[in-house]
Amino acid sequence: MVTLQDVRARSILDSRGNPTVEAELLTKNGWVRASVPSGASTGVHEAIELRDNKPAFLGKGVSNAVKNINALRKYLVNKDWTQDRFDRFLITKDGTPNKGKLGANALLALSMACCKASAKVKHLPLYEHIANINHSARISLPIPSFNVINGGKHAGNQLDIQEYMVLPTKARTYSEALRIGSEVYHLLKKLLQNDFGRSATNVGDEGGFAPPLTCYTEPFDYIQRAIEEAGYTRKVKLGIDAAASEFYKKGTYHLEGQQLTAEQLLDRYVEMAKAYPLASIEDPFEQEDFDSFAALRKKLPKTQIVGDDLTVTNVDRIKTALHKNACNGLLLKINQIGTISEALDAAQLVKAHKWGVMVSHRSGETTDSFIADLAVGIDAGQIKSGAPCRGERLAKYNQLLRIEEELGKKARYGGALR
Repeated sequence: MVTLQDVRARSILDSRGNPTVEAELLTKNGWVRASVPSGASTGVHEAIELRDNKPAFLGKGVSNAVKNINALRKYLVNKDWTQDRFDRFLITKDGTPNKGKLGANALLALSMACCKASAKVKHLPLYEHIANINHSARISLPIPSFNVINGGKHAGNQLDIQEYMVLPTKARTYSEALRIGSEVYHLLKKLLQNDFGRSATNVGDEGGFAPPLTCYTEPFDYIQRAIEEAGYTRKVKLGIDAAASEFYKKGTYHLEGQQLTAEQLLDRYVEMAKAYPLASIEDPFEQEDFDSFAALRKKLPKTQIVGDDLTVTNVDRIKTALHKNACNGLLLKINQIGTISEALDAAQLVKAHKWGVMVSHRSGETTDSFIADLAVGIDAGQIKSGAPCRGERLAKYNQLLRIEEELGKKARYGGALR
C-alpha cells in the first residue's frame, strides 16, 4: 500500500520537441516523478494519446491531459493504493475502451508514478518492486536491441523497412552487450561516412542512421561489415521492425516500388532469414493479418516473430494472436495500453505461453528510465531503446548498467534469443 499526499502534473517536451505529460506524486518519503513517451508509427488499436488539437504546439498540446490529472487529485490523495487498485480506479474513471476520455498519456503518467512511489515507500529498487507485484520468479538483464539504421516512418530515405537492429545475443553480460553495440555503431558510422559522406550519419529520432540506401538488404550488408570489423560475428544477431502497416495500401504491400501480396512478402522475409543471421522480425505484415504472421512463424520456426501493431500490449489482441499461433514474441509498450497493471497482465500472459518479451521505448521519448527497471523486473529478456546514442535512449541503457552493478554476482543476462 502507498498513501498519496499530493498529486500534480505538467506539460514537458519529449525528445522530438513535442509536448508530453509528466506527473508527480507526494508520499511520506517525498515526491516521485514520471513522464510518458509518444510514438510516431502507431497501431490503430493503441490506447488514445490525448492531444488538444488547438493552435498551441501545432495541435500537439497536452493541456487537457494535464488538467485531467489535476482533476483526479481529490480522488487520489489520503487513500491507500496498491498498483492494481490504483490502475483499476483510473480505468473505471475513464470509462472508455481506449482511454479516450482522460487520455492514456494522463493515466500512464499517474500509473508509472504510483509504481515509483510504492517502491520508494518500501525502500526497494524499482525493478525489485516490479518483480514483487508481477510475482516474477527471477529477474535478468535484457538483451539490448540497438536500432542502428532507420527507414520507413523514422527516416527520409527510400528504405521501406523501418528499423534494422543489432542484438548482442551471445554477450556474456549486459555491460559487454552495451560495449558491443557501441563499437558496432561507431564502426557502422565510419563505413557509411566513407561511402556516402557525413550527412548519411545524421541521427534520427531513435539515434539510428538514415543513409541513402535503396534496397532493403543493403543495411544488413553494412551492419554485417561493421560487426565483422569489430570482431563480434559470433556474438551478434540481427533484427528488423518492418512496420509493414506503414507500406500496406489497398490490399498490397508496396516495397521498393513493387506491389507484393502477403505471400510474396513472406517469401522475401524467408530469403532474408536464409541470407543473414536474422533472429527477430517485428510486424512483418499489416496489423490485422494474423494469418500471415502465423504462416511466417511456421516457415521460420527458429526466428522470433514479434507482434507490435498487431497486439498493441492488449490482452484481448494477444489472445487472438495466441489462438492463431501468430507470434512467439511481444513488443511491450506501456503507452500502448496506458497502465502498468495492464502491461504486466500482457507480459504474464505471453510468458505463460513461452513467448519472448521485448520491452520497448517509443520514437518520442523522455529521460525517464522506467522501462529499464520494468524489463529487469518482469524478466523480459529483451529491451529495445534505440541506438547507443542520444540522451533519452541512453537513459535506459545506462540505468541497466547501474542495475547490473547493484545486482553484482546475482546479475543474469539474456532471454529467449540466447
